[in-house]
Amino acid sequence: MSNRLTQIATRTGDDGTTGLGDGTRVPKDDLRVMTMGDVDELNSSLGVLLAEPLPDDVRELLVTVQHELFNLGGELSIPGYTLLAPEAVARLDAALAHYNAALPRLAEFILPAGTRSAALAHVGRTIARRAERSLVHLAAAEPVNAAPRQYLNRLSDLLFVLARVLNRANLDGKGGDDVYWKSERLQRLGG
Repeated sequence: MSNRLTQIATRTGDDGTTGLGDGTRVPKDDLRVMTMGDVDELNSSLGVLLAEPLPDDVRELLVTVQHELFNLGGELSIPGYTLLAPEAVARLDAALAHYNAALPRLAEFILPAGTRSAALAHVGRTIARRAERSLVHLAAAEPVNAAPRQYLNRLSDLLFVLARVLNRANLDGKGGDDVYWKSERLQRLGG
């Protein structure tokens, strides 16, 4: 992991392969590469969320998460390597408990909507779920450490909770509550 990029356009991938961190070349549609891409997309989506007005504590948490996702991607890029510490999963568990404790209990399903920052957190949540599915698929074919799978699972839960927190933050003057799903049945019943 000590190599740093000095040249971006290497042209070595023009044949449809890419290099892993251990120097091996694999097809660009390899399960490992696709999982790394999902993790990278998740990290990028958090970068977009970080461009929004956010409470300072949420911002600090998401910046830490971005670094941990980079570690997760690094771990995936070298088969058999460990880079994501189990403490990262514990940190997400603690954040999840902290933020969820201040929220009202959900009685209905909510839509991925509300403030822009909350909606962006929901987008991140769905990408985290896709990355988790990709990692589970990879783990069925190759050995993968448990911490990355656990991390993505907790992160998707945390992003759901943070979306609810951000809907209430009122940083943009539009904060309020979650946007609740109303089924056709509820509408017919006057709900």
